[in-house]
Amino acid sequence: MTQRDYYEILGVPRDADADTIKKAYRKLALKFHPDRNKEEGAAEKFKEASEAYAVLSDADKRAAYDRYGHAGVQGGPGGGVQFDMEDILSQFSDIFGGGGGGLFENLFGFGGGRGGSSARRGRSLRVGVQIDFMDVLNGTQKTIQLRRAEHCEDCQGSGAAAGSSRETCPVCRGHGQVHQQQGFFAVRTTCPRCQGEGSLVAKPCSRCRGSGRETREREIRVQIPPGIEDGAQIRLAGEGEPGRQQGPAGDLFVEVNLQENESFHRDGRDLYTEVPIRYTQAVLGDKIRVRTLDGEARMGIPAGTPTGKLFRLKGQGLPKLHGGSRGNLFVRVYVDVPSRLNREQKSLLKKLAEAEKEELRQAEESR
Repeated sequence: MTQRDYYEILGVPRDADADTIKKAYRKLALKFHPDRNKEEGAAEKFKEASEAYAVLSDADKRAAYDRYGHAGVQGGPGGGVQFDMEDILSQFSDIFGGGGGGLFENLFGFGGGRGGSSARRGRSLRVGVQIDFMDVLNGTQKTIQLRRAEHCEDCQGSGAAAGSSRETCPVCRGHGQVHQQQGFFAVRTTCPRCQGEGSLVAKPCSRCRGSGRETREREIRVQIPPGIEDGAQIRLAGEGEPGRQQGPAGDLFVEVNLQENESFHRDGRDLYTEVPIRYTQAVLGDKIRVRTLDGEARMGIPAGTPTGKLFRLKGQGLPKLHGGSRGNLFVRVYVDVPSRLNREQKSLLKKLAEAEKEELRQAEESR
């Protein structure tokens, strides 16, 4: 299979300097990073760009590539230039973050990752909480019932029985990772014996059976600020599961869900509601009472108001998140046609209908 030219992949000239090559790769990495781009083929383009950068960013490998092409940098008998993908991870940590190892494991078929038996961050958790419009208006505090893994009280999270301790893993010698070579890629992979812990439990704790964890129920309080949007997430740092090997705890993400309301519909800071009016109010005009979040407000209906007319009550909406003026309440009026009329009402409406017919007849005759 014909391989694309590395310079063509990065979109740089053959005499490009190191800074130009690095900038070109950064641009492609941001564009095709599998965590950011879910389109078909993005992962392959990211892998292709990473391979090109790994060669062209190193002076010796680039010289071999310029002289012999792809044959000069292929692994196997006859040699080629070897390189370590962790160099890329360290140079572009702002792109790959803490997940670079897992990313390259998925793309290239073998493990990555950095560091040795270092502490591992705990798993973050997500829960949902429901609020109503009054909570959005004034803010509130909610109590969440949460079941999460925590450090075992007997072994304090070590997993080892009382009087014993964890032992250094004989395979990785406490590093949590082992060195592997595949073609011209040299990477460190998670130790298969200790699963990256760097140590093993010889005598497991009887309470947690060596896991170092047990599940407990907790009540977590979360402050809901005024003006929060439906679907917004609030991050509670350190309220997730504890980390391993004294690593930091994960976070708790609370997703805020706004309950449906029959009276109001939300659009950002603005609220919408519908209010029925009588035919006589629409024709003659009137003052009506409108329900708001603060109670009631009086609103004028001018004479000749058509059904569907939208009125604005300024400052009767919701506040802006983190402070600011309130939005508006938009009131749409519609003419409510009564299904039942008493004798007097029917008589008056008949007289009105006759007057309207006479008016129409005279208008037609005058044409």
